[in-house]
Amino acid sequence: MSLELNRIHCGDSAIMLRLIEKESVALSVWSPPYFVGKEYEKHLTYEGWLLMLQEVIQLHTQLLKPGGFMVINIADILCFPDDNLPRFQAENLRRRRSDITQEMVLEAKAKFPHYNRNRLAKYLGCSEQTIDRRLNGNNVRGGKYSTQTRVHLVGGLIENFAYEAGLFLYDRRIWVKDAAWENSRWTSLSYRAVDEFEYLYFFWKPGATIVDKSRLSPQEWTDWGSRAVWNFASVRANNDHEAKFPIELPRRAIRMLTTPGEIVLDPFMGSGTTALAAIELEREYVGIELQAHYAQMANLACEKAKARRSLLTETLNGHVVTNGHSSTAVEQLTLVATD
Repeated sequence: MSLELNRIHCGDSAIMLRLIEKESVALSVWSPPYFVGKEYEKHLTYEGWLLMLQEVIQLHTQLLKPGGFMVINIADILCFPDDNLPRFQAENLRRRRSDITQEMVLEAKAKFPHYNRNRLAKYLGCSEQTIDRRLNGNNVRGGKYSTQTRVHLVGGLIENFAYEAGLFLYDRRIWVKDAAWENSRWTSLSYRAVDEFEYLYFFWKPGATIVDKSRLSPQEWTDWGSRAVWNFASVRANNDHEAKFPIELPRRAIRMLTTPGEIVLDPFMGSGTTALAAIELEREYVGIELQAHYAQMANLACEKAKARRSLLTETLNGHVVTNGHSSTAVEQLTLVATD
């Protein structure tokens, strides 16, 4: 049994990838769950997330063509709560609500060694949480200690998983996206930067790779084909999926690394963006999506895209065959382009 082409299949990638015909995929381009607390990944532990990534990457060894590519889009810094980290609060002077310093607390303790935290707070005219923060650096909220955030690099993990699977790092590109101001609290509570770029890691399966620069125009090779940094906007509204990437991302990878008729894979299809790019560029595709409602939504979007593609083909053929109806053809092309 093998998965039907030109369809998004609902299921677990670690299972469904085993059903794809061996050495049939020219390019796999995907963005996995980032383990940042999205609704669709809440079932995963950190260890489970790592195991999922490792297994999915491992399965690509058998399904990629020799000389084929796997392109993974991911934010390189992973942030998640980690109970093993020491719980200290950064002392942000601009946000300090009390003028009480650690020196003042220590002076009061020396003067009144028998005072507990509550009596010290009353003496200094502050809260008991302020006393605890100044003495211990503890992050206290309503008497509870907040779990610290672990910041972890992801690229090395992915490279190691790929290397163990027999896939080798070929290149990496940086996608400069819209700044993720959702993380702006970091800029007020710490020295951490606002998130405004992600990586695309290109992995190669050993085999003859055809380098054909005619897939892009000379200007495209100058602007982005030969450039390590890609600039294009993020998706403006994640109204039907929590984490969509722009169609320009898979479009560029597909155009560079495949030819029409070849198979493109996305094992974390989401709303169907990779498949839509494949349809536009006349490639075959196969997708896998764990959430049934997303798989259904993606298949519906693909059917609409195929219908538009068919109309475009008919319009172009009509324009070529019957020149007398060129104005109608132009009107139809405009309709297709703006739908």
